[in-house]
Amino acid sequence: MSDLARLPIIDGRGASQIGIVVPDLEAALERYDGLWGGGPWRGFTYGAGFIPEVRYRGEPGSYTMRIALNQLTPQIELIQPLDGPSIYHEFLERGSTGLHHLGFWVDSIDESLASMAAAGYECTQSGCGYGLDGDGGYAYFDTERDFGVILEAIEVPKRRREPDFTWP
Repeated sequence: MSDLARLPIIDGRGASQIGIVVPDLEAALERYDGLWGGGPWRGFTYGAGFIPEVRYRGEPGSYTMRIALNQLTPQIELIQPLDGPSIYHEFLERGSTGLHHLGFWVDSIDESLASMAAAGYECTQSGCGYGLDGDGGYAYFDTERDFGVILEAIEVPKRRREPDFTWP
């Protein structure tokens, strides 16, 4: 694949979200809100009981993370991995922090999984059903080798649960 814009999940769109992996969410909120603002940030803990179906490296997964989302476009998502394994843990274990992925809002996670597989990109981690009505999903693809960043497809749920916290 030589042209980023030709990937199915991008389809001529700009990034909807910038994902940043951090070891400490509270410290990151101070730092990134000072840089970008865009608050209040909405925070959620994603894990068992919140996301009914998670996969990691092609197998059923069991990971937990805390996230904070600001109100900008593109949206900034701060992610602190808690329990793993996960691709977020892998990122921190390599000694990396900061930019982890670019997310693109899509109409269908299932279509995104199929079209990215057809384009030769494996799904490394995914989750489905986190919306109040059992909709919503995300899938990360192994695009780092070709583009220097992971790409994520995000099917935004029609109704999202209330945040666990807001900041500030």
